[in-house]
Parts: sequence; structure tokens; C-alpha cells
Amino acid sequence: MLLKPALIICSILIVSATQAQQNWPRTIEAQGGGQITLYQPQPESLDGNIVKGRTAFSARKKPSDDPVFGALWFTATMETNRDTRTAVLQSLKIDNIKVSGVDDTAKTNILKTFLETEVPKLNLQTTLDEILSSIEEEQKGSSDNLKNDPPEIIYTDKPSTLVLIDGEPRLKDDEKLKMKRVINTAFLILQHPKQKKYYLYGGAHWYVSPSITTGWAPAKKLPKDIRKIDKQIKELEKKNNQGNSSAKKEKPPELIVATKPSELIQSEGQANFKSISGTQLLYMFNSDNNVFMELNSNTYFVLLSGRWYKAASLKGPWTYVPSDQLPEDFKKIPEGSPVDGVLASVAGTNAAKEATLDAQIPQTAKVDRKTATVTVNYDGEPKFEKIEGTNLELAMNTSSKVFKADNGYYCVDNGVWYRSASPKGPWQVSDERPKGVEDIPPSSSAYNTKYVYVYDSTPEYVYVGYTPGYMGAYVYGPTVVYGTGYYYYPWYGPYYYPHPYTFGFSMHYNPWCGWSMGFGFSMGFFSMGIYGGYGGYWGPPMYRPPYYPGGGYNGHHVSHYNRNTVINNRDNNINRGNSNNIYRDRNGVSTNDQLRRSQGNRASQQPANRNNVVADRQGNVYQRGGDNNWSQRNANGWQPANNANTRDLDRQMQNRDRGQSRNAGYNNMNRGGNMGGGYRGGGGGGRRR
Repeated sequence: MLLKPALIICSILIVSATQAQQNWPRTIEAQGGGQITLYQPQPESLDGNIVKGRTAFSARKKPSDDPVFGALWFTATMETNRDTRTAVLQSLKIDNIKVSGVDDTAKTNILKTFLETEVPKLNLQTTLDEILSSIEEEQKGSSDNLKNDPPEIIYTDKPSTLVLIDGEPRLKDDEKLKMKRVINTAFLILQHPKQKKYYLYGGAHWYVSPSITTGWAPAKKLPKDIRKIDKQIKELEKKNNQGNSSAKKEKPPELIVATKPSELIQSEGQANFKSISGTQLLYMFNSDNNVFMELNSNTYFVLLSGRWYKAASLKGPWTYVPSDQLPEDFKKIPEGSPVDGVLASVAGTNAAKEATLDAQIPQTAKVDRKTATVTVNYDGEPKFEKIEGTNLELAMNTSSKVFKADNGYYCVDNGVWYRSASPKGPWQVSDERPKGVEDIPPSSSAYNTKYVYVYDSTPEYVYVGYTPGYMGAYVYGPTVVYGTGYYYYPWYGPYYYPHPYTFGFSMHYNPWCGWSMGFGFSMGFFSMGIYGGYGGYWGPPMYRPPYYPGGGYNGHHVSHYNRNTVINNRDNNINRGNSNNIYRDRNGVSTNDQLRRSQGNRASQQPANRNNVVADRQGNVYQRGGDNNWSQRNANGWQPANNANTRDLDRQMQNRDRGQSRNAGYNNMNRGGNMGGGYRGGGGGGRRR
């Protein structure tokens, strides 16, 4: 018996966005004793913040009735929170509906019309992981013309730290420190005014050298004025709980200084390799880097910022290898193995597919036109240079991204577009992007701003969002990479404004935390990043590496791609303030808040049935039994399904299970749990022993 349309609507509308979608299916108590069961939505495509999909449902007028099964297709606006990895499907429009065994189109059209009238009130919550695992349509959005030339890759078998300087060292008088410091680096390097020697702060250790680029050794004794600075830093570290007591027991690592894009790979002693089950691959066991050897060709492979490079020797020379041209055995790396984190960078794997989809899911927010604004500071009068291939000009002498366009000036600040008639402001929230943003090439340091969007607006609010491309995570063919690969010359004047880096910080990918910094240094090296206002470095807060523990999730990094999660303290997520959402705590900007929808929840918190019902693209409804065999719903009830369809159905269920597993792993990680397993995953974890 077909449930009355009004009863279905009344039931669906009480679904609350506060319910975790790990509890699929959802049984909703309807008025009059009826029930509606909604099965897990099956997203089919994603375009910006618009998601299209379908979902199976069943309905009964009273508990004793046999349920009626059907499928509905929807288009919805997606409001996301990357901190909780949740998405609320708002303004949901029903595009079509099909009820199994009911051929009366008049009835289904009445139901569809009624749904379309009432359904905008519906806010349906799901998880980003379930969306990633369910999307079926081939996604677009791959970045083109990224640069993949290898950086200078340095191998050492001794504990070492890479000190990256942006070009030749530039010294500048520091009024607060009363001595000269090297300004074009994230590291604190000082020139002593009397000794003419250089001192570098490394957390538990100070280093001294007669030269900036060579000759660094642990300082046995510090001059009085350096000791004074050391005391100030230690007090700051203690205040912010940034001290690393364990580092004091370790032998000071050697320093390797680089003045051009470089990466450091290292092993504890002579390189030690172990085999990977089911493959002809070995991985470097006594290293925190992703280094492999392929036995058939005796070739070394290393993964850097999501890019693969190969060489006949660890000393190089190294050449770039596209992810879809790796030896086939890389696809056979088992999930749950100590090196499964690299699967996100191997074309054709589920991990790579999910990573590319995740890179296209925006973080969304609502911006108040009256209260949100930005202040832009320049080093002198604004100086603009044309962006090749566009009608835009980019301000060079500011840390902000300011554009000169035909119709005024635009600025991107923390994922929001602003507009002004003057390059110095005042700035107001913009409900449009300047023409030409989509044409900004990756050779421009403003390339990441093309991933900041304006979706909609009202007289009071502007609805905005950004994808991970804003923070340097780009879809490149079948995988994701960090950075464009281009070197951007910084601005030098009285101030130094650096631009985004691709190499030098051992960036690597984790499916929950995104891109994280690597292992070649302790965070003590960056303590001066916030001392005396020397913070920044490049980009929005989550686009730059952190200078202190506490980035990512409680200062920890999560290892292992799938079910095996290990928490450790060596790795440093680039996201700051325990957040994946740069809209949080911004004046005039509000983002998804689950608590605001917690009222009036009458839907069951627990699933009444197994989450084993799916709808295919034609709207046919299927159920998988305990024996893993499929049945199809028709007018006469459940009948054995055509075997020709079961492969696609199995894939849908595997994706559903995978999404729930991913989200369970994320929730366990965010609670600080330990699910056991190895040490790697996500491109890095604790040292493998």
C-alpha cells in the first residue's frame, strides 16, 4: 500500500542534521503510526557545492503493513564542515521518484510535486567519507601544466635537518633582537654583532657557524646576548606548551643548508629495506621517507609532495614518473601495510580516487556583508604586475592577494573575496569574483585563489567556499599533489614576503588530515615563527607549515590509511588550531554548526534495519541478504536479482562500507584513539622499527 504523500513529507521533514550518518538506515516515526525508512544516500556527482544523487526509501502506513520501496533522485546544496567531516544537504530538490511495483504515474507525480513543495525544509546530514566513496560520475577539476621537475634530492644516512633558505641569504637588522637575522627563511639565524659568527636555533640545541650555508655545529657555549634570546624563547615555549623535552635527550642532528628547492631523504644508518607482501617492491624500513626499490629493474622510487621520482641510485640523478606510469606492483601494496599511505599517490587505487574527490569538496561558509572585512598592508605604495594570460594584475609588495581588475580591486583573505574601489580599501565582501580568475596559470603565485568560490548571495549574506586547492592541494591527473612545482620569487624591500613552496618541508598526504610536514626537523626549529611577530611565511593560516606543535589534531599525526590508526608526535599537520576549517572564529563568517539544528528531532537515533538496501541508476531497489546474495524489489515482493547486475551492486556496497570505515577511522583518530597496526599510512607516521 502506497503511503499518503502528506504522511511521507511529514515524516521526512523531521530528519535532523544532528544525527551521525553512521546510523544508516534511518527509521522515522511518522504521524498516525506509520514509518519511513531512508537508506544511505548515493551521491552521483559533485559540482562545486551542488551534489546530485539518489536514495532508496521504504514506507508503511502502520507497523503491521508490508513496506513499499522506492527510489528518489535529488539535487542539493552541500554545506560542509571539514573539521567533523560532515555535510548537510540543504535546499534539497526532488528531481524524480520511482516506487517499486507502482506504475500509476499520476500517484507518483502527485507525490513528487508535494515533495518539491516541502522538501527545501529538509536538512539531511551525511559524512564526507560516505560522499567520497559513493560518487560515481567522473569528476573534473584537474589542474593542468603543473611543474614536476625534481628538486635537489639529498640523501644521508645520518640524522639531519634541512635548513631551507629562499635564495641567497639576506641579512637585515632586527630592532627587537638587536642584531642581524636572515630574513628569507623560516628558521631563526642570527649574526652575532661582535663575534661575526652565525647562530641558529634548533629547539633543544643552538648551532654556530662561521658561514650561513656551511660549517654548522652544536654550540658548546652561548654568548650572553644569545642566552638572553634563548631564555625568551624557552619562556614562550613553556607558556604555549611548545617545549619538546624528549628532544633534549637526542643527539643534535646535522644541518644541511639549501638555497634552492630541495628535499632531504635519510635513513638511520645504512639503508635497510624490507619486502612488501605480494609485490616485487621493497621499502626503506629505517627511514621516515617513502623510499622504495623495484626489484625487477633495481630502481629506486621516492614520493615527494605527491610526486614520484626514480633513480638508479639513492644519490640520483632523479627523474619524474607520472603516477599512472609506476610499476604495476605499486597498486598491489596492501591496505593495512606499513606503507599503505602512498596508495593515495598511485593512480588507479581506491585511495587515489577518494583523495582526488576529497580535493574537490569545498569547505563552505556564510559571510555577513555588514561585519566581515579585511585590512591590507603594503611595503610602500602598491605595486602591481600583470598575470600572464589574464586581464588581472597582482600586487607584489604585500602578503595579501590583491588583484587589479577592469572594474576595481579584489582581495582574497582566508577564503573570502573582497572588493574595493581602491587598492588600500576600505574592503567589502564581494558577491562575485573578478573575470579572469579561472585563467590564472600555475606559474603565478596567486594560482591558489582560483579555488576560492562565491556560490550565492542575498542582500545580507554571501555564500562562499574553498576547496583544498586554496591550501596547495591540487588534483593532477588521477592523483593529488602538493604545490604547483613552480618557484615564485619573493618580494624584497624593507619587508620580505615569501610565496608558496612545493618542496623543502617533506609534505605528504593523509586522508583525514590532508597535507602534513615531514620529519627532518623538530618543531623547535620554528619557534621563532611566532616570536616577536615573525609569523606568517606564506598563504592563509592552513596553507603554510606550522612553526609549533599543536597543528593538526592535538599536535598528533595519524598514520595508516584505512583501519590501522596510530597516533604519534613526530609529524605536523599544516592545518592550524586543530582545525581543517579556516572560516572558524572569523568575524562575520559562520560555518556549519551542528548544534543549531538540534531541536525537534523525532527520528530514531539507531538503525532499525541493516544498511543493505541500494537503488541503481534506473531506480530499481535491491537488498543484499546475509548470504551476500541480492534480491530485487517488485510488485510481488523480493525476488532473486539478475546476476548481470550484482557486480555493480557489490561495488556500491563495497564503497558504502569503505566510506563508513574511513569515517570510523577519522572519528577514532579525532578522539585520540589507537586502532593498532603499523606506522605509516597517509604518507608518514612514527619511525618504522
